[in-house]
Amino acid sequence: MSDILVIGGGIIGLLTARELVQGGAAVTLVELGETGRESSWAGGGIVSPLYPWRYPDSVTALARWSQRLYPKLCADLTAETGIDPELTANGLLILDPQELEPALAWAATHGTEVQLIDSVQLHEAAPELAVRPPTAMLLPAVGNVRNPRLVKAARRALEGRIALREQEEVHAILAADGRVAGVRTSRGLIQADQVVVCTGAWTARLLDPLGQRPDIAPVRGQMLLFKGRPGQINYTTLWREHYVIPRRDGRVLVGSTLEQTGFVKEATAQGRESLQRAAVELYPHLAHTPIEAHWAGLRPGAPGGIPYIAPVPGTAGLYVNAGHYRNGIVTGPASARLVADLLLGRDPVTDPAPYALDAPRLSDGGAGASSLRSGR
Repeated sequence: MSDILVIGGGIIGLLTARELVQGGAAVTLVELGETGRESSWAGGGIVSPLYPWRYPDSVTALARWSQRLYPKLCADLTAETGIDPELTANGLLILDPQELEPALAWAATHGTEVQLIDSVQLHEAAPELAVRPPTAMLLPAVGNVRNPRLVKAARRALEGRIALREQEEVHAILAADGRVAGVRTSRGLIQADQVVVCTGAWTARLLDPLGQRPDIAPVRGQMLLFKGRPGQINYTTLWREHYVIPRRDGRVLVGSTLEQTGFVKEATAQGRESLQRAAVELYPHLAHTPIEAHWAGLRPGAPGGIPYIAPVPGTAGLYVNAGHYRNGIVTGPASARLVADLLLGRDPVTDPAPYALDAPRLSDGGAGASSLRSGR
């Protein structure tokens, strides 16, 4: 029997398992399908919340800690596996004029660099860009990772270090006398004295039979990938809730829609058209660039965008690390460290109180099960 059982093999589960192994625990990870193939694979990989000033300080705390760790994390994963997550610090360019005042106030509070760029400077920096507000903002330190490569590297780094069980569905969490005992899966029983649930949008379903249902629900997001050429787009660009991300090889990722469709994950023609229109408004040359792929994923939305990273009340040994909404990549390292601290009895890397299951969460701060505000 492993010391700790991790349920869910997205980036949150993989990084949680990594932190636990590095802390000396024996770990089993169970994943319904293939590791990293749900929202972790489907997202954009921006190592920042979109419009970060819209989020509570509890989300900012996780994001900033993770941002500081990312260069070392990616370097370590590359050295361990030979898979480079392609962390690229090309900056986040924001074109929405109405965001200027709150952005500058947030930046002053948190000590974040924001550069103001006039339309002439913007043309020089991004000549392909068609949208030129009088003043744009650049967060120069913001990078992005190629998230499919990140999850591949995280999985590869765990091979031989944990018991990895893919294509195995967890049907129920087992408890006795107020304590977790393990899980019942499609292949039988797995005993465990400590279990951490990292199942994203599916978390509420799994915990509901125990009388603890976190306010997490799926929010569909569709993505579009253009097969461009290197150097055509210089910055990750954000405008009117849509973003354009240039990859090192010239591919351009465009996202994303926000749709409350339950667990329906299919991509739609309407979603494709809206993303293509947004991309071409920003960068007209994309109208003549082949579209390579179009897909959808299910984000784990939670009120205020605040994840649940905490013990589950009433069931000793049971923990949850889920509900990261659009910010699983950027907050993943800190979330994994925090839940590992709680499981292993270490001093927590940040105050865990805001992430408790019964902690107050803003109803309008971020998208979640009970509230969806445009752009969050």
